[in-house]
Amino acid sequence: MNNSSPPLDPLPSDPGSGPADGPADGPGRGAAAARRIPPFQLASVVALGLAGLALGLGSKLAAGLVAGGWFLLMGLGIACPRLSWFGPFLCRGRAGLKWVALTFDDGPDARSTPALLDLLREHGVQATFFCVGRRVAEEPALAARMVREGHLLGNHSYHHSNVTNFFTLPRLREELSRTQQAITEATGTAPRWFRPPMGLSNPRVFQAAHGLGLSVIGWTARGLDTVTANPERIVARIRRGLQPGAIILLHDGNIPPERLLVTVKLLLDTLRTGGYQVVRLDRILT
Repeated sequence: MNNSSPPLDPLPSDPGSGPADGPADGPGRGAAAARRIPPFQLASVVALGLAGLALGLGSKLAAGLVAGGWFLLMGLGIACPRLSWFGPFLCRGRAGLKWVALTFDDGPDARSTPALLDLLREHGVQATFFCVGRRVAEEPALAARMVREGHLLGNHSYHHSNVTNFFTLPRLREELSRTQQAITEATGTAPRWFRPPMGLSNPRVFQAAHGLGLSVIGWTARGLDTVTANPERIVARIRRGLQPGAIILLHDGNIPPERLLVTVKLLLDTLRTGGYQVVRLDRILT
């Protein structure tokens, strides 16, 4: 593939431990948040108390409204990572510089990931790949290439089941542990980060991840590239969510390679025009 534009500019020097210009998520903040009571537990206690009070006053309607509000909050917490409803979802890095992290889910995919790696190398970009353990076991050489070329691998469960959010805690631990093992055997490096399939969560997800020393990662901006096939629309949606410290979500698994390359090339051009630098997830969170 011919390189039609120059590599992204070299990264500026790390400013050290000085304060960032705005809020940022990171391992330290995630560890501290993990020790706090999750919002859903506080909401459950409050809802239980209000429902009991309503029943005590003879108002079944009020008790029903409280229960309905509780279920609504639970649903929002499951589907919206940035609420951190069940635990500390890391959805943005430090904002002191115009850095963003580019992340890809659902690979490695032998049909599309190699061409994506070629494109990233040509542009001098290091990304983060949240890998499905089963696919790593099937493509260990491809996973090893990803690490060898400077990319970071994260845990994205072993099977990427659509019903992962209904798994028991032992089943979740097995999913994450098998993925840790597959990635470690293929690359010699164990992941530090976990992104739940489809970004859905519940208390068991955080228990399983934290039990393996994994921080749970969300996103700041995503292009819904599994829903729309138009690269311009995908990048336009990401652009609306861009901000310093943003974690960008795309997919390399199950995406046609031609569309993936056009999308990523357009995104890199957009980031360059906006003055953003792409860094690995570990760098933007530390």
